[in-house]
Amino acid sequence: MAYAIENARYQWDEGERRLRQADPEHAAALERVLWQLIDELRKRLGSTFTLEELASLYNEGTDWADDMASRREAGLDTGAVVDAAFARYAREAWNFSGGRYVPEKIAREQRRQAAVEERERMDRL
Repeated sequence: MAYAIENARYQWDEGERRLRQADPEHAAALERVLWQLIDELRKRLGSTFTLEELASLYNEGTDWADDMASRREAGLDTGAVVDAAFARYAREAWNFSGGRYVPEKIAREQRRQAAVEERERMDRL
């Protein structure tokens, strides 16, 4: 699964790069569409999700996102705005920390350990 995530992240980062290089005349429209796509991602995945889940949704296909972007005036580079939306939403994944992917198993163990440490700290008070 790590390869699928790294591959998806590469494509998402490229989308953000292309979006930054877009004609300034179209930047506002592209940014509007980007946030509409992020809202749709939130509806599809919820606010608590893993990078694995986001990559899985991406790998299932983004026709729905391409259609949405093209209907909302991003026809200039729908692929870039779709990939950029995934890139930005990826930052909200609970196992994406400090700009890097933390495999779900490790992230769960880190969260469990942090909870144990917090309970111990509270017990000492």
